[in-house]
Amino acid sequence: MCAAAMALGSTGAAIASPVLNNWVFNPTGGGFSNGQVINEYLDINGNAFIQLTPNGGTAFAFKETAVFNIKQADSNGQSFSKNFRGGNITATFEAVGTGIFGGAFTFSGGTVRMYHNPTNGQYGGTSGHYGADLGNMIAEFNVLGGGGMVDQAGIPTRNGQVSVFAQAAPGMLDAGYFFNKAGQDLSTESILSFAFTNANALSRPTGTLVTEVACQFAGFNGPGCNGGTYANRPGSYFFIGANGQFKLGQNPAPVPEPGSFALFGIALLAAGAAARKRKAA
Repeated sequence: MCAAAMALGSTGAAIASPVLNNWVFNPTGGGFSNGQVINEYLDINGNAFIQLTPNGGTAFAFKETAVFNIKQADSNGQSFSKNFRGGNITATFEAVGTGIFGGAFTFSGGTVRMYHNPTNGQYGGTSGHYGADLGNMIAEFNVLGGGGMVDQAGIPTRNGQVSVFAQAAPGMLDAGYFFNKAGQDLSTESILSFAFTNANALSRPTGTLVTEVACQFAGFNGPGCNGGTYANRPGSYFFIGANGQFKLGQNPAPVPEPGSFALFGIALLAAGAAARKRKAA
């Protein structure tokens, strides 16, 4: 699988793994010298509201609207808001795609937006969209692909691995936040992102989560938004909770087509599974 990830689909061009290690993130935008070295990933956690539209048989289309909090990197316990005052980092995610009940689903497009909010404690509140889109937008990525597995009701399988592959063109990252290990500001580069989360159905979303993410952000107008009481409806709409990792990579040349990102994802997942197995042993 790792070997397959080295191929660029129809171009046949070989490339090196694009994932960045030991890059630098400054959660206040203060530059390379005051940033934190990121060994591999930013920790992410949040919630998503998913709406399904059956397409006949076992097929469906879906829309996902999500909010995320990014508190630290590499599970190192060094909170951005504590160690970098005013370094509250959040993100929103909007995507669409298709899938098969009891099978796989695939993202076909969407947007990841990352924010730096100097005001602490607003995530999970009622300002903006659940407090996740406040402050300065520091990064925007266009979703190219990814996906995972779902059960017969279209809900991600328990602890299911969901992947998202996206790309930011030059200028879609703000200067002063993201750097490679040599100190080069990545705002002038074409940057890849890889997000991997473990997803589980959220059976009892809070009232704030319903009103902020489903009603306001996703535009849902069902029970809980126009009267009545909200409850997940498997096969139609539901909330999930997710936590995982957000990684960066610099584009090789030529730029891989979306199908190649699936191969990258397979290789990264395989590498992660091997690492977990070694750790368990």
